[in-house]
Amino acid sequence: MDKEAAPPPTAVHAHAPPISPASSSSSPAFRDPQDDGAVPVGNCRLSGEGRFRGGAAGRGAAMAPKGKVGTKGKKQIFEENKDTLRFYLRIILGANAIFGIVNLGIFYITATIWTWVAFVFSLMVYGASYQSMRSMAKPTFAEGGSLADGGIDLNMEQGMAEHLKDTILLTAIVQVLSCFSLYMWYFWLLAPGRALYLLWVNLLGPWLTAESPAANQEPNEKKQRRQERRQMKRF
Repeated sequence: MDKEAAPPPTAVHAHAPPISPASSSSSPAFRDPQDDGAVPVGNCRLSGEGRFRGGAAGRGAAMAPKGKVGTKGKKQIFEENKDTLRFYLRIILGANAIFGIVNLGIFYITATIWTWVAFVFSLMVYGASYQSMRSMAKPTFAEGGSLADGGIDLNMEQGMAEHLKDTILLTAIVQVLSCFSLYMWYFWLLAPGRALYLLWVNLLGPWLTAESPAANQEPNEKKQRRQERRQMKRF
């Protein structure tokens, strides 16, 4: 008997795409949730959008961009000046209250003329310093009521307001400590000492040590003559 012919193999349709591991892994059912199509490069990953992630590059991306620090606006200066004046006014009132209750209230019998002198002196320092700060921070408003100028920034470093605030703080500390002994007022001499130091460094010192133009002109003339002599010798 003749053997039956085997059935021909099933033909593969030409239009059916071949199944590859990459395509099966990229299907939604088999896709890794941590795989976003990024190509590993060293310890970094380069995604399809061309961004490096991971390692030092990822940490650098989280850093804030460097640039010029923005200046304060007039409204911000106005609000900060109000808070600064309110803060130092509380310090002044608190120090005077403590000094008055202790020296002029509880120990009124032992109070001397120097106690009143110290009290009046502290009031004068407070008044001059605080009033100067208020005049510096005085705002300017337009006709419609809008803020036109917030005044001078009292929190600006190396400004005049910085020295006025230091004077108020020094006076308040010395005034409170003088409740134990009036000799504490000797520490207030740090204020004029600091003023003399700044005056010497910024004004008197440079003015006294500055060389005169005539003294600078003589060495220049000597150098010029030497150069002329050297040129004549060459010729």
